[in-house]
Amino acid sequence: MSHSDFSSLKLHPDLIENLKTLNYQSMTPIQAQSLPPILEGKDVIAQGQTGSGKTAAFGLGLLQKLNVKRFRIQSLVLCPTRELADQVAKEIRRLGRGIHNIKVLTLCGGSPMGPQIGSLEHGAHIIVGTPGRIEDHLRKERLKLDEVSTLVLDEADRMLEMGFQESLDNIISQTPSDRQTLLFSATFPKKIEAISKNIMKSPIAVTVASTHDGNSIEQHFFNIKNTDRTDALIILLQKYQVESTIVFCNTKAETQRVADTLREAGYSALALHGDLEQKERDQTLARFANKSTSIVVATDVAARGIDIDSLDLVINFHLSKDNEVHTHRIGRTGRSGKRGTACTLISDKETFKLGKLEEYLGETFAQVPLPADTPSSQTAHYPPMTTIQIDGGKKQKVRPGDILGALTGDKGIDGSDVGKIQIFENWSFVAVAHKASKAALKKLSEGQLKGRNFKVRRLK
Repeated sequence: MSHSDFSSLKLHPDLIENLKTLNYQSMTPIQAQSLPPILEGKDVIAQGQTGSGKTAAFGLGLLQKLNVKRFRIQSLVLCPTRELADQVAKEIRRLGRGIHNIKVLTLCGGSPMGPQIGSLEHGAHIIVGTPGRIEDHLRKERLKLDEVSTLVLDEADRMLEMGFQESLDNIISQTPSDRQTLLFSATFPKKIEAISKNIMKSPIAVTVASTHDGNSIEQHFFNIKNTDRTDALIILLQKYQVESTIVFCNTKAETQRVADTLREAGYSALALHGDLEQKERDQTLARFANKSTSIVVATDVAARGIDIDSLDLVINFHLSKDNEVHTHRIGRTGRSGKRGTACTLISDKETFKLGKLEEYLGETFAQVPLPADTPSSQTAHYPPMTTIQIDGGKKQKVRPGDILGALTGDKGIDGSDVGKIQIFENWSFVAVAHKASKAALKKLSEGQLKGRNFKVRRLK
């Protein structure tokens, strides 16, 4: 038996059996290093990027320890954003579906308070949430953490970066001192070291190399010389013409400006940054995930909500000020055995930053001129899908099956033309093929969901 097999761990048989049905063949490096001490009940501080398998690492630890018969909050997972919290909760539910009656509750800002209060009154085993909303519930005494045996800080670096230090301190102070603490972070700034010393007991350190196999990610550094940076970006988009691209910018204002400029130039591009309303963030993330927009222009913090395995291209509009952040950015492509491409725009003034990156990575990168042989067409890759928004969601008890049934029912569209369906608190998104979008919009507008009419519109 290989040490990388999940069956080599002391896991509940139902968890092992469920992992097989989920096609979890063997552990990723971060799982192989962190799961044994987690299962032994030790504190663990682990460094790993998005896509490294960290959610399964702490998720299996929580589930193994859980006593379903004790209907009390036994585990608390804190995440920086609602999107990440939703992803984590969904994964924990998947991992634990072999064990009956496990209740995982998500508590995040941006969602109505009422339904959360009702859910809390009915109890839960595992809470996944954002610091601000968790703190709100604690303040109103709707939530008690006195029986929490495991605390997880997921993407701790981003929670600190977003200003949650005080909230974290308050929340952690209300958990038992003899709890197990698991801290996962993509980077390890000094604040992380400080917080780990204050809240953890002799933690086991796990580090998974954040550099990437050159065979999976092809890096290019383009010297833009006298070319306008936005024009240089368009040249690269014309050259690659791929299905999915993230453009990273260093500021929120720049992110919005670049996205607006690309849209004016005819590109399917959306901005993702902290100044957006929650509904706008949901729309952007949904449309990128369901292939109805090709390009997202994002800040580093906002991009943490993006969960796409097959990202084709990453473009750094500016080189990041932080070398670890650069590595994290490019690590979003070239996953799951697929090849990816990462491009960075460099001016002569930024050459010194490139030198620091080379020193950090122990590699040398050639600066090359912008490609001159890009296609003459000014039309970017056209997304294959269109998104329809329905003004009804979980609160209105709308389910994916309801939407699929409404679309494909009597004289409806073909099921093969329906893509990803995402249900949020008060709205839902469904992706449909362009050729079927008019018929889909008509079907949803004139038909009913859950016996009632909902307002629907096509997002452009």
